[in-house]
Amino acid sequence: MAKVRERYQHLFEGDGGSSQPMLHELGIEIQDFGTMRLLPIALSHDARAQSCQLLNRILADTQILYSLYKKHHWLMRGLTFYQLHLLLDKHADEQLALIDMIAERVQTLGGVAVGDPRHVAEITTVPRPPNGAEEVFAMLSRLLEAHEIVIAKVRDGIETTQQNGDAGSNDILVSDVLRRNELQVWFIAEHLVDQP
Repeated sequence: MAKVRERYQHLFEGDGGSSQPMLHELGIEIQDFGTMRLLPIALSHDARAQSCQLLNRILADTQILYSLYKKHHWLMRGLTFYQLHLLLDKHADEQLALIDMIAERVQTLGGVAVGDPRHVAEITTVPRPPNGAEEVFAMLSRLLEAHEIVIAKVRDGIETTQQNGDAGSNDILVSDVLRRNELQVWFIAEHLVDQP
C-alpha cells in the first residue's frame, strides 16, 4: 500500500491536486488472474477457487457466443433477414446480460473475471468462425454448436458448485445461464427445420 501512496503522492501535495488528467499511466497489477482474495462469504478458499475457474471458462465461451450473435446479426441475409436480424440481436443482448452476471459472480467470490478479448481467445473452446460471411444455415448451426459447448460446461459447473456448497454460483448457473441458453437453442434450432 505504501508503494501505491508513494506513486500517487503528487496528488496529495501542494494545492490539493490538479485538474490535469493523469495521462499514459501504467497500472500496478494488484491481483493476478487465477488468485483469490478473501471475502467473508462463508465459503472455503478451494470451493471459491474452483467456482472461479469454471465460471471464467463459461464466461470466456459466453463472450465468444455474444460476439458470434453480433457478427451473425450483421451478416444475416435472405427471405427471413428481418426476423433473424432482430432475433439474433435480442439473443446477443441476453448473452451480454449473462456475461455481466457471471463476471460479477467471479468478483464476488474473490477472483478476477476474464475480460480482455485476447485473454478470452486463449481460454475459449468455441471454434473460431471464418472471417467472412457464411450461408445462413451455417451461421445458425455454428450458434447451436457454441451453445452446446456452453451448456455442457454449465452442467458440469452445476454439479461442481452443488458439491462444493456454492449455492450462489449454482443458482446463477441453473436459473439464468442454463435456462437462457436452452431457450435460445430452441429458438435457433426451429429456424433449421426443413418445412414440408
